[in-house]
Amino acid sequence: MFPGIQERITRLIDFSRLAVNYGYLPLIIYLGYTRSQPRPSLIRLFSPLAM
Repeated sequence: MFPGIQERITRLIDFSRLAVNYGYLPLIIYLGYTRSQPRPSLIRLFSPLAM
């Protein structure tokens, strides 16, 4: 394997781990918000005290 390719693969794996770690929960919240009926307001979605 060429020396530069292994470094690129390592960087790609590190970046993809970071993207999954920080993108998973917002994706689940977005999917739940867009697919629910009736759609809740954003304040009720993020604040447990809003009624």
